[in-house]
Amino acid sequence: MLTFYHAPQSRSGRTMWLLEELGVPYETRYVPIVYGGGPGDGGVASRAAGNAHPDGKVPAIIDNGTLVTEGIAIAIYLTDLHPAAGIGAPAGVADRGAFLTWLAWNASEFEPLVAMLKFVPNALENPRTADSLVAVMQRIDQALATGPYLMGDRFTAVDVMIGATIGWGREVLPENAVLDAYLARIADRPAHAAACAKDAPQDVAEAA
Repeated sequence: MLTFYHAPQSRSGRTMWLLEELGVPYETRYVPIVYGGGPGDGGVASRAAGNAHPDGKVPAIIDNGTLVTEGIAIAIYLTDLHPAAGIGAPAGVADRGAFLTWLAWNASEFEPLVAMLKFVPNALENPRTADSLVAVMQRIDQALATGPYLMGDRFTAVDVMIGATIGWGREVLPENAVLDAYLARIADRPAHAAACAKDAPQDVAEAA
């Protein structure tokens, strides 16, 4: 059985959502993210006992002895492995390029921007940051104008990864009724509700 390493209320929650959408059996190992407190450590995570991730972070999975870390890599690995679930784009299909592009764009462009807006005071006073926000919102708006999901009529792992990023940073993004309707639509999925319920069981939450 696939083993999933997860820290409650962290970005690995979207990987749990992905697993629920795929419908594959998995075992969750709840692990803390431990950050060093010494001078000059730069806030680098140390590896907690039982966490398979070499950097002490999440998410990570072990599937039949294969370790895969980082959300985008896990999304590609699992959707390729389980094409029947219908939320990926296997090699050779027409929308493979768009699928990979969206996932990489989220990791390299959208998510770093959202993090900057959340954690850097007055980030939008920088013209380049303000321009980047306009650009990413235009890209999302254009995609949602042609379908209920980012890749059209079909819900995919792109919606899991980018939808989770939007939900994480909704308060720092502009008012947008289309975006809010999209978030409500994907949050209404049974797999999303199942992942939220499993994110932090009571015993894990009490131990934190």
